[in-house]
Amino acid sequence: MKYPLTLKVNGEVYELEIPANRTLLDVIRDDLGLMGTKQGCGNGECGACTVLLDGEPVNSCLVLALQAGGKSIITIEGLSRGGTLHPIQEAFINYGAVQCGFCTPGMVLSVKALLDKNPTPQEVEVREALTGNFCRCTGYQKIVEAVLSLRA
Repeated sequence: MKYPLTLKVNGEVYELEIPANRTLLDVIRDDLGLMGTKQGCGNGECGACTVLLDGEPVNSCLVLALQAGGKSIITIEGLSRGGTLHPIQEAFINYGAVQCGFCTPGMVLSVKALLDKNPTPQEVEVREALTGNFCRCTGYQKIVEAVLSLRA
């Protein structure tokens, strides 16, 4: 059985019909074609599938798509505008905080949520905000430095 679902993703409204057991991750990738949100562990441990749901970072592999109806969703594709990268994305590049890039979309969105709430975080707050995002390449130091460079 399929259910109607209206999703607002990156400012665009999508009308879908989906089974009740579809995750937000699957809908974002398979139905909307937004491939920046990554399938990692599939059980909420790695953060590769992080999106912003009404401004809060969530593991989209753990959220049923029907739960996201009527809420605002931001994926990594929603940050850049007109070919211009978001300042967080620029900082990650400038500080060498990107290696393989698999974790980067989730990291960037977790950082955006942090900076939206606290534009002048201390290092410990940055590290705490990133605890749900695993990176196997960078060792986190350059990621933290990139974030700290953005403090207002």
